[in-house]
Amino acid sequence: MAAAQRRDPDRSESFGEELLGGLLDLAPHLPPHMVGPAVAGALARLGGRQVQLLLQDYGQEKLVPLEGEGLAGGAPLCIDRSEAGRCFLGSRPVEVVLGDGVRVFVPLWDGGDQAGVLAVTLDRLDDEDRRILRRIAGLVADVIETKSGYTDLFFRTRRGRPMSVAAEIQWSLMPPLSMVTPRVAIAGVLEPAYDVAGDSFDYALNGDTFHLAMIDAMGHGLNAATMATVAIGAYRHARRISIELSEIYLFMDRAVAEQFAPDHFVTAQMMRIDTDTGRLQWVNAGHPAPMLVRGHRVVRRLDSPTTLPVGFGGAQPQVSEVTLEPGDHILCFTDGLIEEHQSGQDQFGEDQLIQWVNQLEGTDRAVRAVARDLSHTLKRARGDVTSDDATLVLVEWRG
Repeated sequence: MAAAQRRDPDRSESFGEELLGGLLDLAPHLPPHMVGPAVAGALARLGGRQVQLLLQDYGQEKLVPLEGEGLAGGAPLCIDRSEAGRCFLGSRPVEVVLGDGVRVFVPLWDGGDQAGVLAVTLDRLDDEDRRILRRIAGLVADVIETKSGYTDLFFRTRRGRPMSVAAEIQWSLMPPLSMVTPRVAIAGVLEPAYDVAGDSFDYALNGDTFHLAMIDAMGHGLNAATMATVAIGAYRHARRISIELSEIYLFMDRAVAEQFAPDHFVTAQMMRIDTDTGRLQWVNAGHPAPMLVRGHRVVRRLDSPTTLPVGFGGAQPQVSEVTLEPGDHILCFTDGLIEEHQSGQDQFGEDQLIQWVNQLEGTDRAVRAVARDLSHTLKRARGDVTSDDATLVLVEWRG
């Protein structure tokens, strides 16, 4: 009797499900240049107008509108001085009441990284609209990330000015500049964004283990970019076959030594964090020591026994270890960040770096916003001089 009274679940489509379902059905078959028009068409059914897909430029200074049929286009927006930028930096929707409706900015998340912002104007806004917009933005972010692998469209939109060949190589190596998960978050910045050559970093989250490597290849231009490519490729290969940190160094050292002259080298730093316990292990090969930030202040340098830079045939390095506390940040950087100086003046130095870290960390914002502001602030403090690559990576263990 009870079985006879059971009702079948309602499988009919609601308006929101139909809207999202239509985009999901289209997504696998859409050529990249039709992503924007498809999104604009879907939002038009919601009553949306003036649709923009705003992508972050490589210098992390502007949000650049993607061009396409049905999209509003327009001039790039400054991240630091716009409502779209406030949405981007805060990673949460921003609503602005206008005379003829509500302008809504929604972050384009793709599961960890944030590509930019979806902007649309509606006559009015309720919680159902907010939910649909949030889900559409998540889907669009995934589509952009997937299709970026076989188109130049999104790259060209994000590129604010001509890029050197060395920088093209480096950016093609890079993982997403940021990743946010419940236990660990990371954000990095490369300067000069359009001419970086020897600096690079790589990371991976495999189960409960977070891996990070930062490198600085000697020299400038294509030689440095080529060396960095070999070093990062060797690191990824060694990491993926699950050998120990000290052995990863030996693997990278051998790869660089076999491909380049004896006087060529790469400084490197490799880390692992157990995201369950906060156990941090690292090895250092001639690289500046990272800094431990606790309670929004730099509390110590993570000094450790170091070995020779990669390519010089150094001894197998000693693995150092420390236990992190929830909320701890690890700041890794290349020497270009602290050795820059204007003609006839002292180097920028670690003391100034620490002062700025303490000031910006005190704002208690997400690592992506802190890393970006720190890089841009340091560049301004150096008089906008960047004669060498200056890269930083900020990691948070969230506990």
